[in-house]
Amino acid sequence: MQTHSAPPTGRDALAAVAAVDLVKVYGAGDTAVRALDGVTVGFERARFTAIMGPSGSGKSTLMHCLAGLDTATSGQVLLGGSDLTKQSDKVLTKVRRERIGFVFQSFNLLPQLTAERNITLPLDLGGRKPDAELLDRLVTTLGLGGRLGHLPSELSGGQQQRVALARALVSRPEVLFADEPTGNLDSRSGAEVLGLLRTSARELGQTVVMVTHDAGAAAYADRVVLLADGQLAGEIHQPTIASVTDALQSLAAAR
Repeated sequence: MQTHSAPPTGRDALAAVAAVDLVKVYGAGDTAVRALDGVTVGFERARFTAIMGPSGSGKSTLMHCLAGLDTATSGQVLLGGSDLTKQSDKVLTKVRRERIGFVFQSFNLLPQLTAERNITLPLDLGGRKPDAELLDRLVTTLGLGGRLGHLPSELSGGQQQRVALARALVSRPEVLFADEPTGNLDSRSGAEVLGLLRTSARELGQTVVMVTHDAGAAAYADRVVLLADGQLAGEIHQPTIASVTDALQSLAAAR
């Protein structure tokens, strides 16, 4: 079993969000499943990182714990120095609304609201007004200038995901989590969204953490973190489709 007791050091000490000796167990007794088994890893600010691994490796569980969507069995999740594992449900709800952004495979737009209202919804719920300059920059960068008055049903899948991305970024989250964000998109729309995620990290200074099973999607990231059987299994810097594919094949062969 791989265990860690010390906080992240070096590059990981500069992390926007980090896991420290993170353990997640589902169930109990003979049926218990150890989805995360002592994971310590940090995700740097203003960088685009992909989490990958075979089915059942714990990649989605790790993201859900990092984002405060699931509770860890033990260990720490540090967001800007705050330990999310010690927070109440009320505090976690506020953290998710104000400090974390989400982009999901299913878009999760409200069908009765225009694109603009969907974008500003998190701020509206928190009683905050959008930063007009940031909103204008996002609309321009994401190519939504002529679509703000449209309902989701009047937008293509790629356009809907761009609205979802703008919604996730408009509150200036410390970390943007993307869960298979191109899963429901055609290859062209998917490439556009991945390019925009990369741009948000490189030009907007956004920290992006994406879970994906697609080597092509991971190649857009600055770094790939590999998981296997709930433990860290390596990482790839400046990944390519070939380097990611080779790493995944090696992990599969070792199982």
